[in-house]
Amino acid sequence: MKVGLLVGREQSFPQAFIEKINAMNVGLTAEYVKLGGVTTIDAREYRLILDRISHEIPFYRAFLKTAVLNGIIVVNNPFWWSADDKFFGTALAERLGVAVPKTVLLPQKEYKEGVVAESLRNLMYPLDWQRIIEYVGLPAILKPYDGGGWKHVYRVDSLDELLWYYDQTGQLCMMLQEFIQFEKYVRCYCIGRKKVLVMKYDPTKPYLQGQYEPLGDYIDQALHDRIVRDCITLCEALGYDINTLEFAIRDGVPYAIDFMNPAPDADYFSVGETHYTWFLDAVAEMVVEYAHRGQPTLKNHRWSEFLNASVAVGRD
Repeated sequence: MKVGLLVGREQSFPQAFIEKINAMNVGLTAEYVKLGGVTTIDAREYRLILDRISHEIPFYRAFLKTAVLNGIIVVNNPFWWSADDKFFGTALAERLGVAVPKTVLLPQKEYKEGVVAESLRNLMYPLDWQRIIEYVGLPAILKPYDGGGWKHVYRVDSLDELLWYYDQTGQLCMMLQEFIQFEKYVRCYCIGRKKVLVMKYDPTKPYLQGQYEPLGDYIDQALHDRIVRDCITLCEALGYDINTLEFAIRDGVPYAIDFMNPAPDADYFSVGETHYTWFLDAVAEMVVEYAHRGQPTLKNHRWSEFLNASVAVGRD
């Protein structure tokens, strides 16, 4: 059986993953997926495809959806990855009993060409900014309702600042979120919806400048166990097999700040040797398990029922 890997510009993880799978002697071979013009039945040579880049390349995303249709296991599920957003995720987490900041979804400041005033008749104008501020509180974080990488994220300390930053957001759909004045902050890998590594993390430091540190006794066991449970709860509900989740800890409560990162940072020089090795081993073990015992990703979708019915009719 073959495992395919779709990657972007990351350097350390991809080749190490391929070499590790190929050295495990478990009936699997791993390689980079190579794509040109694809047909609707391509990808059948793979049992599983590990996706690290389709969020940036629509061509890859479309290919992976048809791979699912053809019975391939795709990690992470490209259909849900296409559909998720941070506002829905926040609402879901709240319903699941995971602590989250107070959050308000905001209408876009601008719209693509062709959208006219009549298309926006359901929108209130002007917005009741004072009421929004009173609900969320100040300071607050203005950020896109989707996306990642800390792009277009702004801290606002006043209504004037909020209005100024909001005016710069163009066609981005934004949300305003309570700023959790945290005493501690952690980032967690969650692999296969069951293995969790909690890492001490400093979001104020630049990338590659010591954001990750050993956990040590940074948090107590009870808090650690709660964070692990919250990670698994969220990944089970969202259907992510690889994810990173971030928690800001205030007064002993872990608030889920960001928990939709299905292509998480796994660079040796960023996360450090210990965290990198854990991630590499956990992902490889998950891939082996899924390849040998996992269900095709299409089992998660309603249209798979119609495919099965069609096959049954053809046999009759």
